[in-house]
Amino acid sequence: MRFSTACVAAATLSAGLASARGGWLGGFSSSQDVSASDAEKVPGDSPLELCDMDHSNDLVKIDSVDLFPNPPAAGEILSIKASGTVVETIEDGATVNLVVKYGLIRLVNTKADLCKQIKNVDMECPIEKGDVSITKEVEIPKEVPPGKYNVYAEVVSKDNKPITCLQATVTFGGSKREVVNDL
Repeated sequence: MRFSTACVAAATLSAGLASARGGWLGGFSSSQDVSASDAEKVPGDSPLELCDMDHSNDLVKIDSVDLFPNPPAAGEILSIKASGTVVETIEDGATVNLVVKYGLIRLVNTKADLCKQIKNVDMECPIEKGDVSITKEVEIPKEVPPGKYNVYAEVVSKDNKPITCLQATVTFGGSKREVVNDL
């Protein structure tokens, strides 16, 4: 997966949700486990879970996240609908820490500016407190290799307050389309 695709998906599912409830990966160690343990499922039709940690002080409270199709498919358009509540205004300086693994291989391990990434979901900083809903379509590249991807994202404010932390495991089975040659 290209970084931009991973970041758009992460930004949409976290930063966009940061305007709807949460954040992604702030202050993780390189040994951070990306797989789910006792995480709580995010309401809605998606593979998203809250990271296994205390979320009582998160600046975004996620009401629901729906993906279509679920699970996402390579070469398809992924529609994302999310809603939630921003508890405290999120200002410039917030960051998204993102880890994407393909099986045991770490594809992405980066820290990005939330306010730059949030533009991918047609939002901008500051993200004012209150109820937020987002709808976004993202094209999943058809070149995404089949396999299991683990995504871990933690979002923190410029003051290092937790916005949210989300994780998901998505398995791509390859293209759903078969090419038939009648020669």
